[in-house]
Amino acid sequence: MHARVTRYEGNPQHLETAIKAINEQVIPGAKKIAGFKGGYWLIDRASGKGFSVTLFESESALRASEDASAKLRSDAATASGAKITGVERYEVIAEVPVQAPAMSAR
Repeated sequence: MHARVTRYEGNPQHLETAIKAINEQVIPGAKKIAGFKGGYWLIDRASGKGFSVTLFESESALRASEDASAKLRSDAATASGAKITGVERYEVIAEVPVQAPAMSAR
């Protein structure tokens, strides 16, 4: 698996606009990209800084997604007034899946 990490920063007063763009544009668009496996979008509400980690099934899928991902980033940044401060690519060398909490017996 491979990952793209995107760093961004914006005005904390515009975070709701950024969150809306992520939920309504970025995530649905990412789900349509071949090889997309999932992602995380994180934000520091006080500073307006954040980053995303998007996961792809292979290095070739990550590379093939470059144009579509760049458009999603650009559109979301324009909509929210955020600035993309960096985009990096990594190989995922370990994964610990999030486990659902155990159901309590009633």
